[in-house]
Amino acid sequence: MIITPNILQMLRCPAGGGALVLADRQLIERVNAAISDGTARDQLDARVDEPIDAGVVNTARNRLYPIRDNITTLIADDAIRIDNLGAGQTPGLS
Repeated sequence: MIITPNILQMLRCPAGGGALVLADRQLIERVNAAISDGTARDQLDARVDEPIDAGVVNTARNRLYPIRDNITTLIADDAIRIDNLGAGQTPGLS
């Protein structure tokens, strides 16, 4: 994944226009576990089937835009809902 700090500063959430931050490894693992057990959903409530390599998270911490094969998907409807990944802490961010 090649998202430099300069590029990250330019990226914006397509849904809300706010800044995006890199997801930390713990959050990526939680998302991939939810994908594996069939509970990960996108913004249209469709099941997410493909594991992710990394991701960027909006400031509201409820959407993760997946990064797969070094390609960031910045499509609002394809963002993975992370506010319902289970009980516990706020999703991890780098």
